[in-house]
Amino acid sequence: MEEAGIRINKYLSEAGVCSRREADRMIEDGRVRINGKLAAIGDRVFDGQKVFFDGKEVKQEEERILLALYKPAGIVCTAEKREKNNVIDYVNYPKRIYPVGRLDKDSEGLLLLTNQGDIVNKMMRSGNRHEKEYLVTVHKTITDHFLRGLAGGVPLVELGVTTRRCKVKKISSRQFSIVLTQGLNRQIRRMCEYFGYRVEKLVRIRIMNIKLGDLAYGTYRPVTEEEYRLLQRLIKNSSNMPIRDRR
Repeated sequence: MEEAGIRINKYLSEAGVCSRREADRMIEDGRVRINGKLAAIGDRVFDGQKVFFDGKEVKQEEERILLALYKPAGIVCTAEKREKNNVIDYVNYPKRIYPVGRLDKDSEGLLLLTNQGDIVNKMMRSGNRHEKEYLVTVHKTITDHFLRGLAGGVPLVELGVTTRRCKVKKISSRQFSIVLTQGLNRQIRRMCEYFGYRVEKLVRIRIMNIKLGDLAYGTYRPVTEEEYRLLQRLIKNSSNMPIRDRR
């Protein structure tokens, strides 16, 4: 425990309850207490204090957990139990974990789940520019103009941004791979729609050095020690705080 205590959202994150952002929402919803007193955003937890979430005591988890899941389409990347198709109920893991980032409900493929808050922030902060790779199938024949447009940056007016330049490779007449360093809401689908293409299937096949490989649809596996060690090296100099985005 830090000498001056630990922020309540960080405490919940490191205990494997949820991400810091979700923790703030849960605190606002009145679901968190410290020593029986309703917690507020910014509160700190000190040695000897007890934290409760939905009436159950939360204890720091010492075991490191990092799982690779082949998320099926239709499953929602949230730890929120009020979402009936939430990924935590789907996996039904015996210890507290939560998803690393998001993969939209209609998409499938690699999703990581963990109980380590710092890993989540360092991997998923857009400013750290870590790679995620996808296989995308669209409804009509792919053109060179379409591929060049995706790679060069696409204006997404509804989000008020232009996507970063990215790597795009044609796989077949209607399938391509794309490597992103951003995680905008439904980014690939929006990028394709800009050029008149509709995504029929979207599969995430890699997050940084961790690959989907031959993992069976709907199943999960522990990340290997070798994968974990390389991941730690890759995020060693990454920030777990927001970084100003410089394209």
